[in-house]
Amino acid sequence: MPKISQQPPEEMNNITAVLVEDDEKISELLSCYLERQNIRVTCVNDGADAVATIIDKQPDIVILDLMLPNVDGFTICRQIQPQYSGKLLFLTASEDDMDQVAALEMGADDFVVKPVQPRVLLARLRMLLRRHADSPKPISKELTFGELYLDNQRKQCRLAKLDAKLTSSEFDLLWLLATHADEVLSRDFLVKTIRGIEYDGIDRTIDNKIVVLRKKLGDNPALPRKIITVRAKGYLFVPDRW
Repeated sequence: MPKISQQPPEEMNNITAVLVEDDEKISELLSCYLERQNIRVTCVNDGADAVATIIDKQPDIVILDLMLPNVDGFTICRQIQPQYSGKLLFLTASEDDMDQVAALEMGADDFVVKPVQPRVLLARLRMLLRRHADSPKPISKELTFGELYLDNQRKQCRLAKLDAKLTSSEFDLLWLLATHADEVLSRDFLVKTIRGIEYDGIDRTIDNKIVVLRKKLGDNPALPRKIITVRAKGYLFVPDRW
């Protein structure tokens, strides 16, 4: 078995997290591991206590179980949004695609299915927290396609002069597609660029975010015309259909 370095990555120093997990054994295992990586973790075992803790602590990232006693993860996600702007990762035993779509539509940045090895979770957290810093600077800060306006500096999207309420990760995906208009982008490229990890051929996060984007931007999911799926190749942003 390869030896795992005990030296935490420099970029993870001084990171704070709130872990909302009702299984105390899992909570203890993950929190102890993350603490050894210099991530300060606050554990919450009851959904009823989660919202107040998250708003009070304002952590860099929230790791949120979906199925919790008293208050479920979806409800917590909705309730914290007006007062929390950090990263949100769902950690759940649910493999239902609809749960993942719902989580991403609500604004989650990532969705990890249990069981997960602590070092794998750490890698997902690390990539999630640093992906914006690692991404190349855009050529332009603003793009316009017909009635679609994108401002990358403000992470603002307007369609027909109305604000489209996109999460940061949704905007990043749309911006990446738009800056490569008329070019088919593979899932490999999208996952690596947006999430900072290699595509394993199974992960549906990008696909689900595309579904959410189509819904929010008025692109018929049954017959999309603006962000289209190119079978066995990836996705294409069509610039003249906005």
